[in-house]
Amino acid sequence: MTSYTQIALDVDGPIATLTLDRPEKLNAFTGVMMAEIIAAFDETDANDAVKAVIVTGRGRAFCAGADLSAGAATFDYEKLGGARSASPIGEDGSIDWSHPATRDGGGQVTMRIFRSLKPVIAAVNGPAVGIGATMQLAMDMRLASDTARFGFVFARRGIVPEAGSSWFLSKLVGLPQALEWCMTGRVFDAAEAQKGGLTRSTHAGDDLLPAARALALEIAENTAPVSVALTRQMLWRMAGAPSPWDAHRLDSKMVYMRGRSGDAKEGVISFLEKRSPAYPDTVSQNMPAEVFPWWPEDKW
Repeated sequence: MTSYTQIALDVDGPIATLTLDRPEKLNAFTGVMMAEIIAAFDETDANDAVKAVIVTGRGRAFCAGADLSAGAATFDYEKLGGARSASPIGEDGSIDWSHPATRDGGGQVTMRIFRSLKPVIAAVNGPAVGIGATMQLAMDMRLASDTARFGFVFARRGIVPEAGSSWFLSKLVGLPQALEWCMTGRVFDAAEAQKGGLTRSTHAGDDLLPAARALALEIAENTAPVSVALTRQMLWRMAGAPSPWDAHRLDSKMVYMRGRSGDAKEGVISFLEKRSPAYPDTVSQNMPAEVFPWWPEDKW
């Protein structure tokens, strides 16, 4: 296990729990936290014992958004120093958009979550604002405590939605709701989040993590990990396909390859024998290289 400073990663049976761990700062997002979240998903993808990942926050907040301790320079990447110190601006004033200094940090997190080979469940235990709200959008299911608050507050900070949320949010809640939340920038409660389709359920605080774990265990104990990994990518990536024919072509390849697998045989036999399945395939060894990945390499 990697040693982390601003998150914690705990594996209990088939479930990994990633906890944002700056409770004294309401788990405000930093560059260190960004790098550690990405590393944690690298770790969970590589661990075949992990069948699902829960993401939550330590203390009374999920994530209060970007750490604003840099003041007016908070969102000015050229002034933040460190890895962003090299300027993407040429002598003629043009901007090199391929330069890593122009890349949104929150988006680096959501793009890594998007690529996860394990299902990801958000257990939103408190306020989730800015990147605290948008990082959840690349997760597969969102459960909230009754004290959770959400806010896509970017227009109230003079910036715009980040972390790929202009793609994710409308797919989850519909364009009218996405426009309202982003244009007003208001903070809203768990009831409005569930009514608007952002979350699946609302729970008392003490019941939140047990409910998230029960959902994760339902996946872990009943489904084939390779099938879940493929299904996750198929559903997310086909959300932007121009035609159902694209999905039909892809589905056909995947069903053909999976139908030949030991998992498919075990799925049928365990059902007929009325017992729990013991799927033999692993994500690290048995992803069908003939058809996965099927998309062009993602590049910045």
